[in-house]
Amino acid sequence: MGNRRIWELDLLRTLAIILMITFHTVFDLNNYVGINIKYQSGFWFWEGKISALLFIFLAGISSGFSKGTVRRGIKVFLFGMAITLVTYILFGEQYTRFGILHLLGVGMALFPVLKRINNIFLFLMTVIFAFAAIPVKHVLAETGLLLPFGIMYSGFATLDYYPLVPYLSVFILGVLVYKLFYYKRQSIFTFDYKNKYLSLISRNSLAIYLIHQPIIIALISLILIMYN
Repeated sequence: MGNRRIWELDLLRTLAIILMITFHTVFDLNNYVGINIKYQSGFWFWEGKISALLFIFLAGISSGFSKGTVRRGIKVFLFGMAITLVTYILFGEQYTRFGILHLLGVGMALFPVLKRINNIFLFLMTVIFAFAAIPVKHVLAETGLLLPFGIMYSGFATLDYYPLVPYLSVFILGVLVYKLFYYKRQSIFTFDYKNKYLSLISRNSLAIYLIHQPIIIALISLILIMYN
């Protein structure tokens, strides 16, 4: 986005980060401390899901402000592969095969193509990718090679899974919103709101995503040591 920040996007991205950190704290308390918090359904499930959907949607919008989106997409995808490696070492068969960073990396790399597509067709693509999940979820494969497309295999389990079907639809929707409302690279509101903390958090959202889980686990471990 350069030096010109768009405050409502910074605000939404900061909100997504807060929701993400909160959800992962709940996840860690359940899995590593044994506190019974139901995060796979109900309030906490949707709290975490809204965070992820916000990240994907905002990535679609923000790709319009970035130069070298293909290079950035490859970088983000490689970070996703690093998470794949780390989770494989730590968690075995539950490792992250195609998580949110893999999805974002693919979306960013595709942005130059998506940007050139007619807006009506972009909207249709959003609908198609979203509703394709209905038949796809009933299909089982004998290989993990189709996981990026939402086709799972029997016994599949993972820590993080955001396949192209249906979640690329949210990224494409962000691209469409950029083309309709943010192509001038300025706020859609008539008033301005500057907050250096929101800008700082938003600008470093990828770094925060990469480091927040080790920090949360370290803090929980420290508290357990202090009170045991």
